[in-house]
Amino acid sequence: MAVQNPFFGKREPESFQPRQSTSPLHSTSSATTASTQQAASAQSASAAAAANKSDNGGSKLTVGPNIKLKGVEITDCDTLVVEGTVEATMDSRVIQIAKEGAFHGTAEIDIAEIHGLFDGSLTVREKLVIYSTGKVSGKIRYGKVVIEEGGQLTGEISTGGSAGTSHAARTPARAEPAALAG
Repeated sequence: MAVQNPFFGKREPESFQPRQSTSPLHSTSSATTASTQQAASAQSASAAAAANKSDNGGSKLTVGPNIKLKGVEITDCDTLVVEGTVEATMDSRVIQIAKEGAFHGTAEIDIAEIHGLFDGSLTVREKLVIYSTGKVSGKIRYGKVVIEEGGQLTGEISTGGSAGTSHAARTPARAEPAALAG
């Protein structure tokens, strides 16, 4: 489809620009990503690398702010970005929960980056990152964990990304900030 230029009477092809992300969880430009990674800590750099991986050809679902998605099963989604509220069951590669975001339900994930709230059953096969504003509760199983100071992890916690290698332990109501490196 072409757009008529009102000033010169010429027809110019219509160009569609990709929507720029407003999410603080990742950047769509490689230049921005490169400069962000140079200034970021090792934790932030690994989160940006995971976000970049998902941007390169994977399917991505973003539940925006003030959106509530309830009673669904999410499948064939490489990355789920939660800025609103999701009540669901899912099996995915990456979940990113923004500071204002909340996920309630069951998730089996490779990498989880939590800035907001997760409540339910969470199995993280590779790495669980809980940022200072993040709160994770329920039945949690992870391969590796990183918890920033202020991040909370409560419930039935086990290590090992698969069911056969877990060592269950109860945590107190608020997990102490830890400098666990993944």
